[in-house]
Amino acid sequence: MTDQQKAKIIAKTLDELFPQPPIPLKHKDPFTLLISVLLSAQTTDAMVNRVTPILFKKADTPRKMTRLRVDEIRQIIKPIGLAPTKAANIHKLSGILVEEHRGKVPETFEDLEALPGVGHKTASVVMAQAFGIPAFPVDTHIHRLAHRWGLSNGKSVVQTERDLKRIFPEEQWNKLHLQIIYFGREYCPARNHYPNECPLCSKIAGV
Repeated sequence: MTDQQKAKIIAKTLDELFPQPPIPLKHKDPFTLLISVLLSAQTTDAMVNRVTPILFKKADTPRKMTRLRVDEIRQIIKPIGLAPTKAANIHKLSGILVEEHRGKVPETFEDLEALPGVGHKTASVVMAQAFGIPAFPVDTHIHRLAHRWGLSNGKSVVQTERDLKRIFPEEQWNKLHLQIIYFGREYCPARNHYPNECPLCSKIAGV
């Protein structure tokens, strides 16, 4: 089975299972999404969604965030982990948004990735989910399933992103990356996975 044949089966199955996948992180605009994605590193979306309402009640714009002390931010996000680093990055990037971008989240990969604590994956999520610009953020679920389905060699998330962008049409990327995340969580876990019972692995030979 070719990659393109697999891609058609994957897209069709995921459209049936998750026709309108919601964005898992609670947010109301590009800034709150950016902060939520930054906080989601090495933790769960559920944990982020427990903390961000408290943070955003105090500061839901870059200007308001700069008025908080770094220690205030750290105390609020402490349950998430890596709080000192994340708090410092949130405070600093908020200042940059105010000073260099008129308090707005920039709409380019270059400007986003120049912000403290914002890597390519975080920038990709913001570009895709806040601005609707085609991107294919690769998280652990997507990286794992792309390898499991034989669509990438699994050596790096950079290679996985490149392979998936080559295989799937650009207009599918933004929706598909959410669909794969939900599918990985619900149907295709890393452990105790039974390929013959999986809605996708059972259809794709050789996995």
